Amino acid sequence: MTTDDEQRAAVWTLPNAISGLRLLGVPLFLWLVLGPEADVWALVVLMISGFTDWLDGYLARRLNQTSKLGEILDPVADRLYILAVVIGLGVREIVPWWVVVILPARDLFLWCLVPFLRTRGYSALPVHFLGKAATANLLYAFPLLFVGDGVSTFETLAKVFGWAFAIWGIGLYWWAGLLYAWQVRKLLADRDRRAPDLNAPSKPADPGAGAA
Repeated sequence: MTTDDEQRAAVWTLPNAISGLRLLGVPLFLWLVLGPEADVWALVVLMISGFTDWLDGYLARRLNQTSKLGEILDPVADRLYILAVVIGLGVREIVPWWVVVILPARDLFLWCLVPFLRTRGYSALPVHFLGKAATANLLYAFPLLFVGDGVSTFETLAKVFGWAFAIWGIGLYWWAGLLYAWQVRKLLADRDRRAPDLNAPSKPADPGAGAA
């Protein structure tokens, strides 16, 4: 096994430890929101999660400690935080239940694609920048929606901006999901079994080529 392969297979790295701590924050956040309704502390947990999300990626690149486990833990932690927050917001009746349903439905849709990926030797696909943008919008939206659960001018503004981020986040979240589905379809149709890179600029069309 080469050095690069050993690094990719590494488990006990600082970025992975940070991602593990992020995962431990998910049940803590849910308990704070649904138990004592300690919204301030719940928001602190969310802010720490957002900071550590940036930190583990930065350290992985800076210390050259990228790993397969890290590539799995990071998006899993993001999705679990999104699920935990929408459940908390739904139970507290801060957002309607269609929001609680539509976000996990997208992840369920993608999980249904995993058996098809495995026929090509993949367990997951690279994270697309639209997915990152969607997650960022949602993680901005959720704290604002919590803060906006009131009638003061500040709380009303927080609610307005929170819903603006939420609508963009939900739209981008599903758009990224549909792009992943398109990527899976292309992968299944590719005889070379190579996943197309959605982040790469598209090549100019051949003027002599016919319409597909």
